[in-house]
Amino acid sequence: MKRVLQERKDKVIDEEIMPHIVVVGAGFGGLRVARALRHAPVRVTVIDRNNYHLFQPLLYQVATAALSPADISAPIRHILRKQKNTTVLMAEVTGIDLQRQEVLTPDRSIHYDYLVLATGASHSYFGHNEWAEYAPGLKSIIDATSLRRKILLAFEAAEMETDPEKLRTLLTFVLIGGGPTGVEMAGAIAELAHKALATDFRHIDPASARIILVEALPRILPAFPESLSEKAKQGLNQLGVEVRTNSPVEQVNVDGLVIAGKQLATRNVIWTAGVAASPAGKWLQAETDRAGRVKVDPDLSLPDHNNVFIIGDTASVMQDDKPLPGVAPVAMQEAYYVASRIEQRVDGKTEMRPFHYRNKGNLATIGRSYGIADFGWLRFGGFLGWVLWLAVHIFFLIGFRNRVIVFFQWAWAYLTFQRGARLITFDSPTATKDKELFKELV
Repeated sequence: MKRVLQERKDKVIDEEIMPHIVVVGAGFGGLRVARALRHAPVRVTVIDRNNYHLFQPLLYQVATAALSPADISAPIRHILRKQKNTTVLMAEVTGIDLQRQEVLTPDRSIHYDYLVLATGASHSYFGHNEWAEYAPGLKSIIDATSLRRKILLAFEAAEMETDPEKLRTLLTFVLIGGGPTGVEMAGAIAELAHKALATDFRHIDPASARIILVEALPRILPAFPESLSEKAKQGLNQLGVEVRTNSPVEQVNVDGLVIAGKQLATRNVIWTAGVAASPAGKWLQAETDRAGRVKVDPDLSLPDHNNVFIIGDTASVMQDDKPLPGVAPVAMQEAYYVASRIEQRVDGKTEMRPFHYRNKGNLATIGRSYGIADFGWLRFGGFLGWVLWLAVHIFFLIGFRNRVIVFFQWAWAYLTFQRGARLITFDSPTATKDKELFKELV
């Protein structure tokens, strides 16, 4: 018995002298840092304000009733349950004390030897935060379920509307921002209206819904080659989506939005444009770019603090004189690099090459059966691009259960055009507001 107690005591002492790695944020970057350190002689603490990891690229499918929130998320504790060197804390980080090397939360401070900030991004309305009330964005499960409710309520209100002008307003959906999220969501709303809801109403024709994608730049999907952007536009047009380029939004209000001095009447404006970094830059009092992302050294560390690393949407990383995009592949490669960097530092090695991102390609889907793929040396669009997009997204989903469920949900939707998550619930302040608005409309 004494020997067992002594072994436990020795184990506690060993753990206490191990370097402590604190990872803030359990998104694509933060979670992969923790998993990459599972065999390292360190203690890892993962802090996130939510208890789940979210697969953000598929949020738009929750918003358009193709998937349920649980299909694209998984509990962080369950994901890391087999990592004996890892602790998970559900807490809101409020600041960082660089001098004392502590992460601050409302009720405690957590000391670190190495810190990894992977806190993601939020919506950016380019200085017009008042637009947020009328043009909600899509960054969280709450955003997705709120948008799903908003979209479905528009059809329910239209079913009881007799005024033709109000009916057109209810069935007009405008998405601001022609990046991958805007393009994919525009196609998904078109499919929802034209296929899934087509025979479910008696007094309206859901297929008459007007879906408009607005982009300020000369073309949509600017990160893709121009030839693929044009294919994406053609694919959206075939789905019935109007694509307006060179059309910066001047105002968003309760009646819709203003483009080139003209009011476009709609009750359904969705923000899929810019993003802003988390408050990490303010916590660190560090130099940031215009989007609030922290400017880092070539090894992704904070200048003058080589034990603090910033990755993902929180970091401003320059490569070939251009900032790396805030996408999942960048965050994941940064995560594996930082984990290797920490392991080498713990082993006493200081030399390591600077971080370099390898772009393995870009994918986007434009509705049913059509996708585009850009691998640099190979570019194509069509059914094969769509299948490849499906395969990649299923592969990177966390958890075998989620992969199986999403695969069968997509297969069922492909065969039947049905959407299985068409629930309208009123379980939050935002939902209550939507419910009151629905009452006013009908």
